[in-house]
Amino acid sequence: MEWLYERTEDNSARFALGAVGERPLVCIGLNPSTATPTRLDATLTRVQAVAAFHGYDSFLMLNVYPLRSTDPAGLPVELDSELVEANARQIRKVLNDCDPDVWAAWGALITKRLSLVPTLIELLELPELTNARWFSHGPISKDGHPHHPLYVKDADPLMPFDIEPYRDKLRRLLPVERPHTVFHTRRTSPPAS
Repeated sequence: MEWLYERTEDNSARFALGAVGERPLVCIGLNPSTATPTRLDATLTRVQAVAAFHGYDSFLMLNVYPLRSTDPAGLPVELDSELVEANARQIRKVLNDCDPDVWAAWGALITKRLSLVPTLIELLELPELTNARWFSHGPISKDGHPHHPLYVKDADPLMPFDIEPYRDKLRRLLPVERPHTVFHTRRTSPPAS
């Protein structure tokens, strides 16, 4: 099996991990834990099983924020903008020229670190995800969030997930002015004096 494994040189962050195939299920989680191609963790083992159960020949795990942490509560309150930008570049690179089936799998924990919400919104606006077919695995939570892979059964159905109203819901969690826009071209000219 051929693997795609993109990470920082010091391995503190992981951008992509998956088996290469013709028909992958792309899964977007909150942040990576300890998994490597030779040692999948519980989450990646579940993602691989769900992809196989639903007829995909491979899977690709991406994340809203690439910093490794076994507990999302351990993520920094203030995100590293260079890591966010590097993550966006890697996601754009691995999804270039495809219209993927995407499993939304970040879970309700997205609201525990509100600094992750604008990052997720901007990720959802990437051109490479424009034609994606979005799914949740099993029904969404009572608050409208897709479930984390460890909180669903392998045999639960992949259900269509309408990303537009979800993105609008996320926007309502933010202050009126969005704090940053790292995924798109920024103005580089100096401020007027």
